[in-house]
Amino acid sequence: MISIGNFLFRYRNQLFPVIIVALFLSAAPETEMFGSKQLENAKDMVAWLIAFSGLAFRAIVIGYAYIQRGGLNKKVYAKNLVTEGMFSICRNPLYVGNVLIYSAVFLMHGNPVVTVVGILLFCFMYQCIVYAEEAFLKGKFGEGYKAYCSDVPRWLPRFGKFSQATEGMDFNFKRVIAKDYSTASAALISLLLAEIYEHVAGSVPTADARYVSILATLIVLTGIATAFISQLKKRGVFSEKKTV
Repeated sequence: MISIGNFLFRYRNQLFPVIIVALFLSAAPETEMFGSKQLENAKDMVAWLIAFSGLAFRAIVIGYAYIQRGGLNKKVYAKNLVTEGMFSICRNPLYVGNVLIYSAVFLMHGNPVVTVVGILLFCFMYQCIVYAEEAFLKGKFGEGYKAYCSDVPRWLPRFGKFSQATEGMDFNFKRVIAKDYSTASAALISLLLAEIYEHVAGSVPTADARYVSILATLIVLTGIATAFISQLKKRGVFSEKKTV
């Protein structure tokens, strides 16, 4: 699993979208849940709530203590062992947010097989990535990392210690925007595309056609907002002041 994790870490930006598209195309999305349109709409609302929960969780993590998950030269790497902020209540809080977002995308698709296989597959892949990171961190930080692992759970956050974990820390909203705007954009566009796919795959009455047009417009607006934030970032609007 460590070898798989290292491979996935290196190529996840290319592989993950391909896997999602392949699973989405393997079966048509459900247009009704158990024969009920009301249940289908409720399921979609749950998917949106899960996605926003994942994004909010990532925002809280980044706002208090950011850790670079991109590695070095596409390989697992860490300069320092980050244990403050949300990393003191969960060892992989950013990945928790990611799993929630991916789960929401598959739930939006709605086909039972695609949803279950997709969620389980991404949970497995992230577990492999975590194993690869843990192997690196144990080798670099030794007993310090082992002590951290024995005190902090790998996946399930200890929310009861949130106040203690963030005591004396300032929330950096600018950093959240600078570091996570692309993730938020990708999540929103993926959910909107999944919703469009559902309506296009089924019979599309005139009302649905108008609804699809609204969804397409939201995708365009999200893309414009993403490009705008990207330009602001390049101009240094979100740059953090360096302490002397």
